[in-house]
Amino acid sequence: MDKHPQMAIVITSCGQRTQNGRRLMLVISGRSVQVARLLKPRSAVLVEAVRGRKSRTDPVAKSKQGRIKVPPPVDPVEMVVLKERYTEYQLIMRALRLEFKEEMLRKRYDEEIGSMAKQRAKQEAEEHHALMTWNKQENLRMLKVRMIRIQKENEEAEHKKLEAAIEREREQQEFIREKEREIMQLQEDAKNFITLENLDQRIEEALDNPKNYNFAIDKEGRVVKQTVLQ
Repeated sequence: MDKHPQMAIVITSCGQRTQNGRRLMLVISGRSVQVARLLKPRSAVLVEAVRGRKSRTDPVAKSKQGRIKVPPPVDPVEMVVLKERYTEYQLIMRALRLEFKEEMLRKRYDEEIGSMAKQRAKQEAEEHHALMTWNKQENLRMLKVRMIRIQKENEEAEHKKLEAAIEREREQQEFIREKEREIMQLQEDAKNFITLENLDQRIEEALDNPKNYNFAIDKEGRVVKQTVLQ
């Protein structure tokens, strides 16, 4: 018998059988292996069968060839009842979790803040009241400012309307005066118009005072050349 820290080997006479009719086995690290397999020539490779999962390339077992998997029958009524009960269970568990969480948070809040809660609530109420008072005062101030601004804008609009009316009146008066001057000038020019009464007189004046319009002028408007009347 050899002793090893991780392996215990027990060998008896090879080829003998035990009382129960089985061949002699060798115990290696808690596993039973036939001695004949261990005593094979060195050229042979010792491969120990290990029970485990099949690989993807392993074929179907002979005992399971042609087997058709049939799912167990499901009762529809039972399925509906189970679904309703599961839904109810989920709702109840969710409600319980939320309630426990709320209670835990409330306890934590009371433990952390606790004595300061009332004081803080009172302080917040006073601060809110002060802010609301300031807000009302600010609204009143802004209302007065807005009313003053609107009144000023209305006064400026009325002033502009008045100035526009005065300007239109002045332009109208200027237009009337211009037309009156044109009328007066037209009346003065009308005195020199040729009429049937002064036609003979004007003809005699034109013959007595002939005018020569055949002349040339320079850039300044001076007569530089004129023909002689015949």
